[in-house]
Amino acid sequence: MSEPKPPTPTPAGDTYKGWVFKWTNYIKGYQRRWFVLSNGLLSYYRTQAEMGHTCRGTINLATASIAVDDACNFVISNGGTQTYHLKASCEVERQRWITALELAKAKAARMQAESDDSGDDFSLSCPPAPHGQSAAAASQNSEVQSTLRTLASKVEDLSTCNDLISKHGSALQRSLSELDSLRLTGEAGDKIRQVTERATLFRITSNAMINACRDFLALSQAHSKRWQKALQAERDQRIRLEETLEQLAKQHNNLERAFRGNSQSNATLDSKGSAGPGKGEASDDDDDNEFFDAMEEAPEFITVPADPQFHKRSSSNVSGFNSEMGSDDQSLNEEPLSANQDSPSLDLVPVKKRRSRIPDKPNYSLNLWSIMKNCIGKELSKIPMPVNFNEPISMLQRLSEDLEYHELLDKGAKCGSALEQLCYVAAFSVSSYSTTVHRTGKPFNPLLEETYELDRGRESGYRSLCEQVSHHPPAAAHHVISSRGWTLRQEITVASKFRGKYISIMPLGTIHAIFEKGDNHYTWKKVTTTVHNIIVGKLWIDQSGEIDVVNHTTGDRCHLKFAPYSYFSRDVARKVTGLVTDKDGKAHYVLSGTWDEKMEFSRVMQSSRGSSSGAGENGAAEARQKTVYQTLKAREIWHKNPLPERAETMYFFTELALTLNEAEEGVAPTDSRQRPDQRLMEAGRWDEANAEKQRLEEKQRSVRREREREAASLRTSSQSEEGTGERPRLFNFFS
Repeated sequence: MSEPKPPTPTPAGDTYKGWVFKWTNYIKGYQRRWFVLSNGLLSYYRTQAEMGHTCRGTINLATASIAVDDACNFVISNGGTQTYHLKASCEVERQRWITALELAKAKAARMQAESDDSGDDFSLSCPPAPHGQSAAAASQNSEVQSTLRTLASKVEDLSTCNDLISKHGSALQRSLSELDSLRLTGEAGDKIRQVTERATLFRITSNAMINACRDFLALSQAHSKRWQKALQAERDQRIRLEETLEQLAKQHNNLERAFRGNSQSNATLDSKGSAGPGKGEASDDDDDNEFFDAMEEAPEFITVPADPQFHKRSSSNVSGFNSEMGSDDQSLNEEPLSANQDSPSLDLVPVKKRRSRIPDKPNYSLNLWSIMKNCIGKELSKIPMPVNFNEPISMLQRLSEDLEYHELLDKGAKCGSALEQLCYVAAFSVSSYSTTVHRTGKPFNPLLEETYELDRGRESGYRSLCEQVSHHPPAAAHHVISSRGWTLRQEITVASKFRGKYISIMPLGTIHAIFEKGDNHYTWKKVTTTVHNIIVGKLWIDQSGEIDVVNHTTGDRCHLKFAPYSYFSRDVARKVTGLVTDKDGKAHYVLSGTWDEKMEFSRVMQSSRGSSSGAGENGAAEARQKTVYQTLKAREIWHKNPLPERAETMYFFTELALTLNEAEEGVAPTDSRQRPDQRLMEAGRWDEANAEKQRLEEKQRSVRREREREAASLRTSSQSEEGTGERPRLFNFFS
């Protein structure tokens, strides 16, 4: 406390210097080093004299983490090879550095985000000023932008200082409360000293707050007279930009007309000079292929906005126009999907009120590697896992959770078009993964012949029933009947492998959806689910693979692609793309979105395809990758429901998942709600749940061994009558 105090760090990003002890190695321990904080970079030197020529190390605070160990120690790490273990001379000095580092980190992060997001966008978006005024306009604009960034930085600094003041104020209040309740004993001196240090910390942060406010006020007063000039400059630039855009639109229209005219001319000439009826079309496709040949790393298809009046033109004037589009399809540009759906009738029977909360998840720590290190390469369902890695629902209930967005099937049942209905079925297949983005817990493995019934006839019009029909390999059957015109069934066999760093879960079954209207029968399979960072880091889930939703009645198909996460990809994370085609392969709809947020669809108005002739299989695949679809404006077909309040304390369950394990009367004795281990885990009694889970699993193994002995005895005995030796039933298995 008696040492000379260095200047208080200001939120303006000024250089902050001082002596700090840095951990070097186990032999020398902490050594005194001279640290310099400037422009978001923390550098250190052995002495002040080295500042001019030798820097011992530098760490960028924009991507670094700052952690406090104890009263004087703190750690700075960039998550890679650079980690500084530092120690200040006292707690007050440590807090000075923490305040300066946090302010510098916030400012560096903002500057980096602005640099990544904007780049040269602003300079590209502003056309040059006429009459030789470009240099002056650019200078004025640069000055305005610099001022705005500075003011925004000051506001963020004020917010950061406010958070720090609240933090230290709370600590000071606690210390004062303890001092008031303290009797005059030997602890009085320590408590008074602690209160004094807290007050000093609070004063330091308050001074930083006051300095930030003073700087902000000074800047505001200095630049207030320039706002009118800046506003006028922005208006002039906007006018010039509008004029430039108008010119570009006219040029684009002329180029489009010229391109279509050339395409029609080429098609006419090729058709006249060709020996067969198909050669002219191939030549036209080759011309399109040349036009898009510069796109080397194109995706499977590309979508571009179509002319808003495109659907009003005659199909004879446009190459590749979808001539099958009728009056109902034209209305898709203005009306939402299934605009003719009837309003649901009001149910006069009172609906049961479901629960909206479960007990909070306990905070138990467990060493995952101590359990998983001996399980590499094994089937996940055969690994004995404690409930610490589970969530309090079974796999049967997790399957029933696919009905979270059953409204998509309700809307699809009222569609008059099979292709439109296919869009809803495809969106439903994607929506089932939206609940997995934060759900890193493993569902309980169902016991053999365990069932789960979900009756939502009054609320949603459907009734669901699941049963575990096989234990090794684990397999479940799921059947759903809806009074709103559809039936869903699936048989799921899960294959899973633990690979050390991640777990792969591969569903092998098929899902069927049958609609009464039109008798359309759809099937699809699930994609692979991968749980990453099993050993080190935060668990996260990714979905990857491809899904083909097939209408076996009409031959229509929707191909969905779940893009795996890639650190180097520029696409949005968890991206899903899809293409709806008829039995002839003609595209009608394009779907896009993410499996954790929303899906959109857009109607295909025209397509430009590359030729698949004369290039072999590789050439055809390359041509398909360069297909360009002109589409109408995309509209949302599905959006994820928000999670309940404080969902992070309830295993990130959705509103439906919170009700799946709710106790109900009249359910079967084999229902998952009757499982005692699952019920104990939900109540937060994990030790009892682990013991009960082990008992049930051992009981199931004994029943399995009994069945195997019975099957062996039946094979050895030459009895051929059916029903000899009734197999053990599991209706009392939970008892």
